Amino acid sequence: MAMTGVLRPGHAQVRVLELDKAVTFYRDVLGLVETGRDDQGRVYFKCWDERDHNSYILRESDQAGIDFFGFKVLDEATLDQLEKDLNAYGIETRRLPAGDLLETGERVRFTLPSGHEIELYATKTAVGNGIPAVNPGPWCADSERGIAPVRLDHTLLYGPNIAEVKKIFEDVLGFYLVERVLGEDGESEAAIWLSCSHKVHDIAFAEYPEPGKLHHCSFLMESWERVLRAGDIMSMHQVPVDIGPTRHGVTRGCTIYAWDPSGNRFETFMGGYQPYPDYEPLTWTFDNFGQGLDYPQRKLHETFLTVVS
Repeated sequence: MAMTGVLRPGHAQVRVLELDKAVTFYRDVLGLVETGRDDQGRVYFKCWDERDHNSYILRESDQAGIDFFGFKVLDEATLDQLEKDLNAYGIETRRLPAGDLLETGERVRFTLPSGHEIELYATKTAVGNGIPAVNPGPWCADSERGIAPVRLDHTLLYGPNIAEVKKIFEDVLGFYLVERVLGEDGESEAAIWLSCSHKVHDIAFAEYPEPGKLHHCSFLMESWERVLRAGDIMSMHQVPVDIGPTRHGVTRGCTIYAWDPSGNRFETFMGGYQPYPDYEPLTWTFDNFGQGLDYPQRKLHETFLTVVS
């Protein structure tokens, strides 16, 4: 499929309670690569196989959660057009100047009806992945430190009004619905999985009464064996695990959910099928959501529905 608009998830800024403790966790346990710090005290990371300067940003706060989630778009003309489209749809946008985030160009930010801050941007400094561009090897030294995910893959956000959120992503940003879970009434959508590519999802939302909540940011692993290795590393470092290792029915992905030291949930994820925009969305009924979440146990874990940051 031709990718000409929104390309992929680009970055997340997450709030943590103790910055030094969080930096140690994300660098040494999760195995992200630290790429910079700014005069606001934020710390920047990337996954080892990502080419751009940063994808995961930590900010110290008295409350855990997410500040914003950003998507990279094709170019500056696309950024301008998407801002116009958002404004025409009735959504107010704000321009943030180049350099407000390290090595990142101008960003267009807007607030979803779910209370989440979303950003679009076109430029971020390319720093490479530690592998030569000519005659490259399959991995580099950073790929073996800690859990060492390949990339920031997606996020799941909890908040109200996801029917309106869905319209914005489909009608304005060019995403398409891949899967959904119906509510207990059998008609409304309790959760939706959306893609701007041929990944099984790039962002997901679940209906929740409180606005602006983070369920998890997900990091891609190369194989099921690497997910299991991530579980070993979590146990070695006494990381609190929420769910897994297991397979989802929704997306068919294999997963472990766990919490960082501040209580932000993260996911180590692999697999899933490759959808295209002409595929019919898959539907799960609410009474079978347990199998959608944890296919082997067919269990709707209570924490999945209630614990957010």
